[in-house]
Amino acid sequence: MQGLLALSRAIDRINDVIGRSVGWVILIAIFVSATNAVVRKVFSISSNAWLELQWYLYGAAFMMAAAYTLKQNEHIRIDIVYGIWSRRTQHWIDLIGHVLFLMPFVTLMVWMFVPYVAQSWRIGEVSTNAGGLTVWPAKAILLVGFTQLFFQGISEIIKKIAVMRGVIEDPAPFVSSHSAAEHEAEELMAEARK
Repeated sequence: MQGLLALSRAIDRINDVIGRSVGWVILIAIFVSATNAVVRKVFSISSNAWLELQWYLYGAAFMMAAAYTLKQNEHIRIDIVYGIWSRRTQHWIDLIGHVLFLMPFVTLMVWMFVPYVAQSWRIGEVSTNAGGLTVWPAKAILLVGFTQLFFQGISEIIKKIAVMRGVIEDPAPFVSSHSAAEHEAEELMAEARK
């Protein structure tokens, strides 16, 4: 189990670095969007390449942050239903969800995207829009994002099993959104009193 936990920690570290770095991609995307808007309004000049670059950057931010979001246990779930169960039952729900839904889906996506990206790269696919960008980098971002999500799914399964066996503490104990809001309010009040 220790070897699997070491693998899980390595996956977590990689996705943590990538996930935290995505903020810079968002900043670049905002800069490109703002510059494009100003140039278009002030000089009446526009380029499909700049519009497509915005899409690529926002898509990259979304895809590259997906594994980080899973690692942080911030993915969408219905807290009202999830919160009524014991923590042990929640672990089982997460484990079954990862094994039966997440992993088959991301495995299929990776399997489907490999030839899709390879063909796009091989033919040098370019946007059909006049002055558009090369398309294969955008497709490659999808492949990379789903690959990251695949490995993060493996990491989460390893951690979930380790927690259920009592080998490690729960790295992401469930806190309902209501409890999280109360906790955040208490922290803000304590900070305001200083």
